[in-house]
Amino acid sequence: MQPRTACSRKIAGRRGAPYRGRVARSRDQDACPGALTLHQAADGAVARVRLPGGMLTAEQLGGLAQAATGFGSGTLELTARGNIQLRGITDTSAVADAVAATGLLPSASHERVRNIVASPLSGRVGGLADVRAWVGDLDARIQANPALADLPGRFWFSIDDGRADVSGLSADAGVHVLGDSVALLLAGRDTGIRLDPADATAALAAVAARFLDIRGQAWRVSELADPVELVKDFSPTAPAGATFAPVTRGPVGWIEQDDGAVSLGAAVPLGVLQARPAEYLAAINAPLVVTPWRSVLVCDLDEGAADVVLRVLAPMGLVFDDNSPWLDVSACVGSPGCERSAADVRADAAQATGTAAGHHRHFVGCERACGSPAAGAVLVATGEGYELRRAHP
Repeated sequence: MQPRTACSRKIAGRRGAPYRGRVARSRDQDACPGALTLHQAADGAVARVRLPGGMLTAEQLGGLAQAATGFGSGTLELTARGNIQLRGITDTSAVADAVAATGLLPSASHERVRNIVASPLSGRVGGLADVRAWVGDLDARIQANPALADLPGRFWFSIDDGRADVSGLSADAGVHVLGDSVALLLAGRDTGIRLDPADATAALAAVAARFLDIRGQAWRVSELADPVELVKDFSPTAPAGATFAPVTRGPVGWIEQDDGAVSLGAAVPLGVLQARPAEYLAAINAPLVVTPWRSVLVCDLDEGAADVVLRVLAPMGLVFDDNSPWLDVSACVGSPGCERSAADVRADAAQATGTAAGHHRHFVGCERACGSPAAGAVLVATGEGYELRRAHP
């Protein structure tokens, strides 16, 4: 896929504005969208469908693509938490019915809080444990606790199978497989608490419940004055404080699974998946995983099928080259979809593709810096260019 040539703003804007932490919250109510509680954007209503662990079936993706075409903008947006957004929705009830029909809406009360990322290749390639069942167990625990319906829509969980891919994303509460034990993480930082793997999901649910008890006005664990209060009922047995390096690129290309099958990692430029290639992905009838790096894994293929998939989908704009410059750039929705945005940041990001090889840059339209990854430069539109909010680590 070739980058667009149009650019709405000069990219070489002012530099030097240091990163000064999170923007102060301007509202008390949680406006994070779901499939039932939608957000009204400049280009119409936005629905966000949670995919615990990023996992979905071909039939489910096909259903979402049909909903996007029939009642929205005709695109699926992949988010930095492995979820899918539909934009420009004209019939909110029809979209809710369509999502429910796919089985992706198992709980009306908890649908915004099922934010779980997990190592996307777990159980297929490498890792110290297969954590796919852990995702389902944690999801069930969340839905079974009525109180957890009040978690902020931004609160999220991570389950890392030991390869250190999602632990560096700094989810609010996470577990990281170490072998025979599991490390409990808060905001991506090791607490020093070690758990039996069988207790991992129960511990995450307990941390979330405790967060509700002490959160006050905080939306995230990182905003708490003393996050250690969340784990006061646990006893550390190892040094605390270790963190994990952020990963900015998901698995892309031809990936040989441990069982001899093939997974294909398809990067989606700027996370915008048109409905037509989504329908082709669904037609493959293979297990799918949406990753936190705005890509899709097509799993459990034989070599012949994988070869055909590559030949069909690459010309449709999906990226299977792990050296592609598209992997080094991301953006929020920007103008015209967001009324707060000072620029068409997606157009600007597309034009900037390939100009800073090896360094990730995230373009945003305002100081909220939506979708910013855990590492890399964040460039904020000013109306005259871009200001550097956070430099490369």
